Amino acid sequence: MKILLVGAGGVGGAFTSIATRRDFYEAIVIADYDLARAEKAAAVDDRFSPAQIDASSADSVTALCREHGITHVMNAVDPIFNMPIFQGAFAAGADYLDMAMSLSKPHPEAPHEKCGVKLGDEQFAAAETWEQAGRLALVGIGVEPGLSDVFARYAADHLFSEIDELGTRDGANLVVTDDDGNEIFAPSFSMWTTIEECLNPPVIWAGDGSGAGDWHTTAPFSEPEVFNFPEGIGPVECVNVEHEEVLLMPRWIDCKRATFKYGLGDEFINILKVLHTLGLDRTEKVLVKGVEVSPRDVVAAVLPDPATVGPRMKGKTCAGVWVTGIGKDEAGNPTGPRSTYLYHVVDNEETMTQYGHQCVVWQTAINPVIALELLATGVWEGAGVLGPEAFDAVPFLDLLTAYGSPWGIQEPAV
Repeated sequence: MKILLVGAGGVGGAFTSIATRRDFYEAIVIADYDLARAEKAAAVDDRFSPAQIDASSADSVTALCREHGITHVMNAVDPIFNMPIFQGAFAAGADYLDMAMSLSKPHPEAPHEKCGVKLGDEQFAAAETWEQAGRLALVGIGVEPGLSDVFARYAADHLFSEIDELGTRDGANLVVTDDDGNEIFAPSFSMWTTIEECLNPPVIWAGDGSGAGDWHTTAPFSEPEVFNFPEGIGPVECVNVEHEEVLLMPRWIDCKRATFKYGLGDEFINILKVLHTLGLDRTEKVLVKGVEVSPRDVVAAVLPDPATVGPRMKGKTCAGVWVTGIGKDEAGNPTGPRSTYLYHVVDNEETMTQYGHQCVVWQTAINPVIALELLATGVWEGAGVLGPEAFDAVPFLDLLTAYGSPWGIQEPAV
């Protein structure tokens, strides 16, 4: 296996720190628009080599794949670049993985009721082409989406006979401080992506539990609820946010409802609302003193780089899926109502000490490394455009534990 890692930022850097401890691949080419950043990331392992890439150009991706004999393209950049990387990998005959799917477009007339272009629609439109070519595009294999989807597959196969709701819940008690110890606003993940998913209309799946159903939208930050997160994080108010799990899980798992709620907090929600009011969430370029700039790019540029906040961050982050429905015993017989939260908690102090990367990007990066190892060893295999739910969850969760980062179950969920 020869991997092209596109992006040497926070998640890309964490990916390399995890991958350097594994031996399932022959080589990794670390490519970034900033060659110096790629060179820094590649310096830690003789199997790594740096390269410069234009992630907005499918031809650039294809050329780099062909130059290095790449078998798998790992996309670790903002999802605005998904389609050229996705298309470039296919043209080169390589398999493809990402941690967020192609972008959505709100419905022009009823954005808070009806779906327009959904997350992943562009990629799923090419599913038959990928399948006929015998190539695999494994989409949404970060932590959320990704690990939460693996949890959903495990719950459907081993814990539940009927599922009412697959509710992804993400919360943390992370705090970032300045040099004087004062708490500051510093997002722990890409601000560009955070704006995209938090200000777009959230999507909800409503079905009959047998595969039939459809998606609809609601207003951003709707349906607030307090969820009690495990391992000392405690109660966090969570709200509806647009996210890929809702678009992925119902394609492979029968459920009556699928949701994604994120613990943002009042301060973060207010900041996002102000950005939207001022038009600073826009991606369309505007002319400023003779220079064209994207307002969202400017916001992302002036905030601290998520890859650098780790030394000033304390706390834990939790990702997981809250499943409700009818449980089952080991023989598959229904056992009655069940409410279970399958989760993964990561402590920032531990990831900084052991890997040198903050917990949010590290928790995102470990999952594609595990997926690539399962693909390399033939434990996971497939063709087409597939989500994590399309594969057996047990080998993934066993390997997650073997990597030294065990998962847990909280029951009852809250």
